[in-house]
Amino acid sequence: MTKYQVAVVRYEKAIESVRRAVDLSDGLAALKPGDRVFIKPNIVFWTASVPFPKWGVITTSRVVADMVALLAERGITDITIGEGMVLFDPKDTATAQHAFEGLGYNELGRRYGVKCVDVHHRPFEKVDLGEGVTLSFSKDFLESDFLVDIPVMKTHAQTKVSLGIKNLKGLINMNSRKKCHSADLERDLDFMVAKLANKIPRSFTIVDGIYTAERGPGFDGKMHRTNCLVASQDVLAADMVAAKVLGYEPVDIPHLVHAARLRSRTADLSDVEVVGNGIEEFASLHQYTFPYNEDNTLPIQMERMGIKGLSYPKYDNTMCTYCSSLTGMVLTSIATAWKGKPCGNVEVLTGKRMVPTPGKKTILLGKCLWETHKNHPDIQNMIPIKSCPPSPKAIVKAFNDVGIEVNTVIFDHMDMAPGYFMSRYEGKPEFDERLFKVE
Repeated sequence: MTKYQVAVVRYEKAIESVRRAVDLSDGLAALKPGDRVFIKPNIVFWTASVPFPKWGVITTSRVVADMVALLAERGITDITIGEGMVLFDPKDTATAQHAFEGLGYNELGRRYGVKCVDVHHRPFEKVDLGEGVTLSFSKDFLESDFLVDIPVMKTHAQTKVSLGIKNLKGLINMNSRKKCHSADLERDLDFMVAKLANKIPRSFTIVDGIYTAERGPGFDGKMHRTNCLVASQDVLAADMVAAKVLGYEPVDIPHLVHAARLRSRTADLSDVEVVGNGIEEFASLHQYTFPYNEDNTLPIQMERMGIKGLSYPKYDNTMCTYCSSLTGMVLTSIATAWKGKPCGNVEVLTGKRMVPTPGKKTILLGKCLWETHKNHPDIQNMIPIKSCPPSPKAIVKAFNDVGIEVNTVIFDHMDMAPGYFMSRYEGKPEFDERLFKVE
């Protein structure tokens, strides 16, 4: 049986810890002189308006810079860092550029000639991933010779974990991302995500667990200082080991099970050899789901507040990235608007599978649900939010129309909201902003 080597290393010192992970995993053995290298970090979100928790959300600049330095030591001069972060305005070019500057990537450009690309504004090319699945990937990525995949070690509200394979979702265009959130029970998000690594070039995955995120992928989760790096030439092996660090058996992660099937492998560690530090040195259960009440109709905190007359069913994996990103703000706006008076028999439906309840005022959040249910006979009072992504003005109007006077300030200044979560980490020296700079 082929054994896939995975290094588990404690992060202790700049460049030396990443070097150890590379050496133990023999991670750059497939790298050839003159290779065009594409580095894919995880920048799930960015705002230029306020500082916000990057720990466990964004790949540390420390690991990115160390990888660039190690590539340069091997004579690699053609290096591109690319990402397609969540942007609510498709024409927005400033946010990505601000992120590249703020994270120090432009400094890597000055030192090593690294190029930074926002894949949203670069060409895409369709790729047949098998079993009838075609997605459009960044052409810059496809034309590279070698991939360095640097995800953050985090749990994820929809896919349980987000690691090396899931990180590649940031390289497909928006229509492909929406396609991944299918309502098909068989060809669902996990089925689609598993295919993302089917056509990658030679690669090395190093999972950045200096900080880990519980209930990710965003800044509203709980962050931990874990100081763990997981590295391998094989992305599936790296992901299976990193899942164990997060407290999960790989066989319990559906997209890893699918990925193993595609490779005629087992979704366990039977074909994996762990070197370096042991998994048990870092393993800690990170919850992935946000808690809801027993019938999944309301977040538990909102139920404890005593909110009545509102059903906001728990999200599922058909809700795409943009609606997911808005959900926290919508729930916060409802909670702040509640003054003790029942909401008036309102339900808020999201994603693509949810069905309306007869007799309720039904808010359809997003174009997908509106197109599915616009003629549904069980909806007596439909309040559709038709735009994709849902516009803040349409959200405010929809809730005001059913008597829930949400605070428009939350939506007028969405880019400021992430700053609220910084207070959780104030005064805690282990949460170090310097790890997100290149000095």
